[in-house]
Amino acid sequence: MSVDLLDTDPLSAARLLLGGVICCRGVSALIVEVEAYGGPPDGPWPDAAAHSFRGPGNRNKVMFGPPGRLYTYLSHGIHVCANLVCASEGTAAAVLIRAAAIESGLDLVHERRGAQVHPTALARGPGNLCSALGIVMADNGVDVFDPESPVTMQLGGGVPESSGPRVGVSQAADRPWRLWITGRPEVSAFRRSPRAPLPGASD
Repeated sequence: MSVDLLDTDPLSAARLLLGGVICCRGVSALIVEVEAYGGPPDGPWPDAAAHSFRGPGNRNKVMFGPPGRLYTYLSHGIHVCANLVCASEGTAAAVLIRAAAIESGLDLVHERRGAQVHPTALARGPGNLCSALGIVMADNGVDVFDPESPVTMQLGGGVPESSGPRVGVSQAADRPWRLWITGRPEVSAFRRSPRAPLPGASD
């Protein structure tokens, strides 16, 4: 089963998700960019940039498993972002879906994102991706491998990949845990957080 493959570290899970397909509410898309996130200091992958770093709470408890669940959150209180939970149940780790290439449901996507948005930008950036696919906060915790779920995924892997620091994080800012399919125009531009240490001064 695909979910069994996700019982692994976040970077390996990110590689499995890259090149996979996400489907939601009449739209399917090829995942072209992801970011891996770990967990609290006492876990196997301490990650100060992760929502789970300070331990489980009502907001982030989905990150602690089981794997194969969707973790949604609001960025800046506005934009819904979606992550796929990985690792063993009780251990926090997840992969943020940063960008995708729309494969079907283009008319629906333009209704949601606007008729003038360039095709390569329709699902570029995690907030735009959720808007394009119709992912909402109420999807938090759904099992993406259940065919009846509003959001489903098929894992990919084995695609030509590039890597670099994650976008906009102020902690663990040099960690090369952002992966993308090399050469895809839908991949987002890198922006370093102004609150991050100078390059080379972080992990």
